Parts: sequence; C-alpha cells; structure tokens
Amino acid sequence: MRISFDLDEVLFVDPDTFEIETPPPFPLRALYRERLRKGTVRLIHSLQEEGFEVWVYTSSSRPTSYIRNLFRLYGVRFDEIVNRPRHLREVQKHHPYPLPQKMPGFYRIALHIDDEDAIHQNGKKYGFRTYHVCDPDPDWDKKVLAEARRVRNLEERRNLNRDPDVSSDKEKRETIKVSRSN
Repeated sequence: MRISFDLDEVLFVDPDTFEIETPPPFPLRALYRERLRKGTVRLIHSLQEEGFEVWVYTSSSRPTSYIRNLFRLYGVRFDEIVNRPRHLREVQKHHPYPLPQKMPGFYRIALHIDDEDAIHQNGKKYGFRTYHVCDPDPDWDKKVLAEARRVRNLEERRNLNRDPDVSSDKEKRETIKVSRSN
C-alpha cells in the first residue's frame, strides 16, 4: 500500500514551534535549511518495515534530487517523489480546467498525510483518503502509523470482497452443507 506525505508543515516544520530531529552537521545544515518534525525518521522506517511504499507528494517546486539528498542525511529513502512540476506534467497535462494541487488517486496512493484543509476537502470531493496533521503533537507519528494500518486493513478487506475466487463464509458453509447431503 502506498502512503504519501506533504512536506511543508507536515515533515518540514518550524523549529520555534515544533520539536525537530537533530539537524545535519555544519555545513550541510546551512545547505539544507528545512528541519524535520521529530518522529519523522522513525515513522518512515516503521512504515517501510511494515511493507508500505512511502512517497512524498508536495505542491513545492523543490527538485526531487534536493528532497532525496536531504532525507538521505537522515537515512531515509522514499519510493517516489511527486513535486509540483511532476504533478503538472503527469496529472494536469491536457486537462482544460485546473485540477486540485494534489491528486493522490492518480498515483494509486491509498493515504495522503497533509496539513491543508483544502486537500482534505478535495479528498472528499475526488475520492482519496487523507489524514490531517498540523499542530504540534508528540504522538503524531504513532497516530499516522495507526491510521496507515487501519487503511491497509480496509483496503485488504475491500480487495478480498472483490476477488471472485474468494467466497464468503456463508457461501463456504452452504457449499459444505450441499456436498454433505449428496
């Protein structure tokens, strides 16, 4: 299952307001000025250990190489990164009317983590799942992990119900009952 994170005010936060991960050493901290929300590294590693694909989906125009290199300093590797230029190129492309700034469903992302209310409203309108993260919360990473697990369980149940080779328990019992009476 794919899960994506916005960057600004979700993974990148203001150190005057939020607890942060230890910044990289000088001179790298001067080159990479963004600060990671405390718990980011542990959360992403936990998600990946549990088999989630972890993406970045941001409306920022930061180059993907910049994002990859910054997170590598923390030992984090993303499966994919969708920034504004990629979104415009792949999602918006030939549409004559403007689409929302993020469309996780286009990339088959099952859960998108964001701080913007507009993204959550678009999720309801366009049919993609979001989880709202914004205020400083020492348990934000645990809550995101719990939500990712919940959505994965929902997806697995939905996929089981769609699989024509998988019968319901009731159908299995009826089949057993019929075969016993023959």
